[in-house]
Amino acid sequence: MSTENNGLTYAQAGVDIDAGNALVERIKPAAKRTNRAGVMAGLGGFGGLFDLKAAGYNDPVLVAATDGVGTKLRIAIDTGHVDGVGIDLVAMCVNDLVCQGAEPLFFLDYFATGKLDTDTAARVIEGIAEGCAQSGCALIGGETAEMPGMYPAGDFDLAGFSVGAMERGTALPDGVIEGDVLLGLASNGVHSNGYSLVRKLVELSGLGWDADCPWAEGTLGAALLTPTRLYVKPVLEAMKAGGLHAAAHITGGGLTENLPRVLPEGLGAKVDLGAWELPAIFTWMQEVGGIDRSEMLKTFNCGIGMVLSVEASQAEALKTLLSGMGETVFDLGTIVKGDGVSYFGD
Repeated sequence: MSTENNGLTYAQAGVDIDAGNALVERIKPAAKRTNRAGVMAGLGGFGGLFDLKAAGYNDPVLVAATDGVGTKLRIAIDTGHVDGVGIDLVAMCVNDLVCQGAEPLFFLDYFATGKLDTDTAARVIEGIAEGCAQSGCALIGGETAEMPGMYPAGDFDLAGFSVGAMERGTALPDGVIEGDVLLGLASNGVHSNGYSLVRKLVELSGLGWDADCPWAEGTLGAALLTPTRLYVKPVLEAMKAGGLHAAAHITGGGLTENLPRVLPEGLGAKVDLGAWELPAIFTWMQEVGGIDRSEMLKTFNCGIGMVLSVEASQAEALKTLLSGMGETVFDLGTIVKGDGVSYFGD
């Protein structure tokens, strides 16, 4: 093969391998910070290795989840505030895993763009590492795809993949019965769902991303980019304590659509709308769009990011445990005969 440098190169076609290599080197310290028992190799190989026995499992069942950040990413790109969307990406995967009763073990990311900006990509992936560290989950690999012509200048997309494990026979939901108490864990805001409607509401309001936030300090864009809350460690501790029968991550579909996913046939959830105050961000959106309450409850988390169905006799003890771990806990209601979610109170 000729070594003369007079032909077209990959870089001239728009793919900078050197930039990709520089990105890997920059994010290695962030990934290393997420190391945990079971990790067998660092970044750079063709695959990530993980030893389940070293992680302490005897008869494990693996659980996998994948997700993205949705159109919240559009706000991050338009404002340049990309540091938190990596946490969102992790949260959307690991918060689902823990609802199955699994401990998240490792995470891989996929970052795709038309032209790689090393600093932007590194800030996103450092956010992913932060989300992993907060969840006890190792960032063991990923893929950065530079694809000229596929994305407009400055745009990128994200996907995440997480694998967790549990000992055989410990899966959730399990044992949900009539009379179980529903405990709601507060959200950090909109989290990562419903942003197509959020963006439409901001358009209707006439405000820009750099406008003063109507309900909090700082800009509107920054407030809407508050990262999704990670519930992994508190829920795992509640599982260890006993009395936890089910956990529902309140994502797209809100309380109305997500709670029934963990309930057995013949049982429903009765939720007291007076148990918590609708956070100001949701009040603002409801007023701007004239949105009906039922539509809010089946679109957004409305201030409740995770719901636990717990044995009535254990409810107070679990509330104390969760509060001690920094969670704001609400008595949302109970499990009743029926189906779906019914609401009462103001």
